[in-house]
Amino acid sequence: MFAYLYNVAMKKVNGGTFDEERAFYGLKGVEVENISIDGPKDGESAFKECSDVFAKDSYFNLRYPFWHDHGLTLKNIEMTDKCRAAIWYSDNIEIKDSKMHGIKALRECRNIKMENVDVLSPEFGWSVDNVTLNNVTIECEYLFLRASNLKAKELKMKGKYSFQYLENAEFVNCDFRTKDAFWHSKNVTVRDSYVGGEYLAWYSENLTLINCTIEGTQPLCYCKNLRLINCKMVGCDLSFERSEVEASIIGNVDSIKNPLRNSHIVVGSVGEIIHDIEEPLGEIEIKN
Repeated sequence: MFAYLYNVAMKKVNGGTFDEERAFYGLKGVEVENISIDGPKDGESAFKECSDVFAKDSYFNLRYPFWHDHGLTLKNIEMTDKCRAAIWYSDNIEIKDSKMHGIKALRECRNIKMENVDVLSPEFGWSVDNVTLNNVTIECEYLFLRASNLKAKELKMKGKYSFQYLENAEFVNCDFRTKDAFWHSKNVTVRDSYVGGEYLAWYSENLTLINCTIEGTQPLCYCKNLRLINCKMVGCDLSFERSEVEASIIGNVDSIKNPLRNSHIVVGSVGEIIHDIEEPLGEIEIKN
């Protein structure tokens, strides 16, 4: 068993297909293996208001299976695109070696661990708290909106509007192919990662990027207390507009525009420095 289960006597179910409304409603301590939540009755909310649930090697093809649950472990399970809004208003959740392919798969939950999970969900992880991700792949249009206290290692994600209003997060060895990531985020650190996309991290506060490669147009504008340490910037034009930034950048930046006067940017070379406002410009030091 995983850490979140509470050592209660478990009701065990091995095999079977369940399509009734609230098929396992309210159970306290249930272990299911090789089951399918599927069928013509099209019932919703299979495990609603349960506690200490362990599901293994199972298939979920109906809506809202895990709502208001406490103590939930999922191992080698598959959620299809019909498994909509799969896990909401729940806590103490561990998901491992699984596929989550339904829209709005995780919302308003806390204390979550995910490892070796593949996520395909247009909306995922909204308003969640205390999340740990390890070797997770995510394709999502709106990812982790208003999430907090998130740690991720070896996260690979493809999306558009990612990590908006995120607070207190750390990312290590990650690969982000995104757009508008980290807007309005606070207290985020990204290490040893690739961050590619347009309009990166506008309006962020206390964002730190360490040993990262940043790629895409108009990155890091209107930021407060932005730090870049030993980063590379590829195809980055109109960078740092009206940002407060302390940066050490390896190699070239296409263009830097109007960093605020308390800024200090050390860069190998810069294609163009744009100063088209009356306010003083931050310090830009060319250092090969």
